Amino acid sequence: MSVSLAKGGNVSLSKATDNLTAITVGLGWDERTTTGAPYDLDASALITGQNLKVLSDKHFVFYGNLSSPDGTVEHTGDNLTGDGDGDDESIHVDLAALPPEATNIFFAVSIYDADVRGQSFGHVRNAYIRIVDRVTGLELARYDLTEDASTETAMIFGEVYRYNNEWKFRAVGQGYASGLRGIALDYGVNVA
Repeated sequence: MSVSLAKGGNVSLSKATDNLTAITVGLGWDERTTTGAPYDLDASALITGQNLKVLSDKHFVFYGNLSSPDGTVEHTGDNLTGDGDGDDESIHVDLAALPPEATNIFFAVSIYDADVRGQSFGHVRNAYIRIVDRVTGLELARYDLTEDASTETAMIFGEVYRYNNEWKFRAVGQGYASGLRGIALDYGVNVA
């Protein structure tokens, strides 16, 4: 049974199912219904250590780098429109194979070329993040973002992290007006 979380809430994924080894993080949203340029939202993952900085620049997984160096975190591909039902983009995480120094994985969604197009999350509807057990296919946790993010061009939707030898999920919902670049810089990615 899936746990629905409010902003800031967390849940133990390890206790939600037996022998949790791998998850799929599904991220979804509905495209804007107003006129103008179509929205292109992009999911990404930042794999950090306890200092909350990426282990290396290659541990920033996004449309330009679809896999972590060891292959434990893999982006399944870029959805350019957000059309259709279900997850718009997803990221696979092999929890059992993650190196011990990888303690946190932050999942972000950003609007591509938002500043040029004059776009923000204020026009994005029904955004969510969900955690699915890859072995059983069962949804373990879900966070539906509801706040108005009228100026933000990127958001941290959620975080999967290790705590006392178990994996947990936290609903974050933190917006950034500085886009994906701002998120990358905050987590220690060297951005040109």
